[in-house]
Amino acid sequence: MASTAPLAGVGSAGDDRAKGDDDDGTDVTHPDAWRRDEGEAPLSVAHRGYAGLYPENTVAAVEGAADAGADMVEVDVVPTADGDVVVFHDNRLSSRDGGEREVTDADGLVWERSTDAVTSATVLRSGETVPLLTEVLDALPEAVAVNVEFKNPGSLDLRFAEKLSDDALSAQTAVWRPFTHRVLSVLDGYDHDVLVSSFYEAALATVREADPSIPVAPLLRDSIADGLAIAREYDAEAVHPPYNMVEGTPFFDDSYSTEGPSGEVDLLAVAHEEGRAVNVYTVRTWYEAQRLAAAGVDGLVVDYPNLLNCRGEP
Repeated sequence: MASTAPLAGVGSAGDDRAKGDDDDGTDVTHPDAWRRDEGEAPLSVAHRGYAGLYPENTVAAVEGAADAGADMVEVDVVPTADGDVVVFHDNRLSSRDGGEREVTDADGLVWERSTDAVTSATVLRSGETVPLLTEVLDALPEAVAVNVEFKNPGSLDLRFAEKLSDDALSAQTAVWRPFTHRVLSVLDGYDHDVLVSSFYEAALATVREADPSIPVAPLLRDSIADGLAIAREYDAEAVHPPYNMVEGTPFFDDSYSTEGPSGEVDLLAVAHEEGRAVNVYTVRTWYEAQRLAAAGVDGLVVDYPNLLNCRGEP
């Protein structure tokens, strides 16, 4: 069984969550154990297995991240045509986000290719191949937590990074539900601390529906309000914003692939007040790491290890 011991938003608060005073009994706070203590360094979350050092989302990356001292390893999951769960970031095997950059030496949508075809594809000409989720978990020591990002259930008709209407949520959960059950079935065979994150509200909804004990975290893109609304809807143990959503840093409201976040909400303060850990993506330099740590984030989703040790303490 996947472990439910808390680690900065990892595991489960279970029945020990503190109840707020709302009439409907909704959980509005979480134990302090979900967050780092004052003065404690943020968790190092190895993005795709420290993608700056290793071929991303591979067994070699996971092993390298564990050896480098990662507290948690973040991996992306998608299905194959055979229904197996593989660790891969993109929809297509051949190119990234519609561009020309080669990701593997194969082609086609991952969920339209057989498991054999997908798992024999070489990642970034590294000699490493696309692994099954089971292979990644087999290679990861149980002492290292795993952040499983639900990337795609096998559809191009998804609603990305937004709070959904009831009708839209119903339709989208139907798309996600079979994949969610397959992933949770895999995780159930391991004892790692687990945190599930996703840009898709319906993915988190189906996890909560299937197993409320598994911690979840919405990934935010360009709406702080939507991210917090999703976190509250599912009583998320953590939120995962881009680094430009953290006030009190030089990066707040900078462009991050899209425009900077709109609104006047101090995400870090609000999330902490509600008892949620804040794990920030994607951090690539010692300066970013130090400024975000000084601001009080709980975890840094990073491409390289030891960023906080490069130039001394923040």
